[in-house]
Amino acid sequence: MKVKQKEVRSSKWAFLVYEESAPKDFIEKLNSKHVPYILSPLHNLDVNSETGELKKAHWHGCLFFESLKSQSQVSELLADLNGPKYVEVVHSPKGMYDYFVHAENPDKTPYKVEDIKSGCGFDLVKFMREQGEDEFVAKVIDVIEENDFYEFRELVSYARKEDMELLKLIISRAYFFVKYLDSRRNAMRDNEK
Repeated sequence: MKVKQKEVRSSKWAFLVYEESAPKDFIEKLNSKHVPYILSPLHNLDVNSETGELKKAHWHGCLFFESLKSQSQVSELLADLNGPKYVEVVHSPKGMYDYFVHAENPDKTPYKVEDIKSGCGFDLVKFMREQGEDEFVAKVIDVIEENDFYEFRELVSYARKEDMELLKLIISRAYFFVKYLDSRRNAMRDNEK
């Protein structure tokens, strides 16, 4: 008796759509699925490393489900997009994001981050901020140092007026920034003694 293997299930699935075979209204069809998604810039300059020829123009995409889905369920859901018969589990959204723009691969054609698209409630700004969070944290530290802030209130007021995305990060990392400002205040007091 043959034991049926259980199909892999995930809440994040990657897919590929070729420009030449995608329906003209494929974005509308993708939106009609009502599943949050992110879509790479059109990869129309990728080169086949073995032949040196341009690959077919394509988009990489990822669906973010609220519950676990099987490969067959996702393939069936995307069948009307003419292409993503094969879908695969996304193990690292950061890795996927880097691949969308070839951020970590200098041998490949780079694509613009601002050409990434999303839909159906996917919070692209939050996702992008999370992918570059180290840079945002460094930027906030620079803001603190450049403006000589010692109080959390000063930092929050500044971010509220100047950059709402920084404000969101400050709120999500409030403990870190409060401690950083405390240490600046303590260092100032120690220097005054």
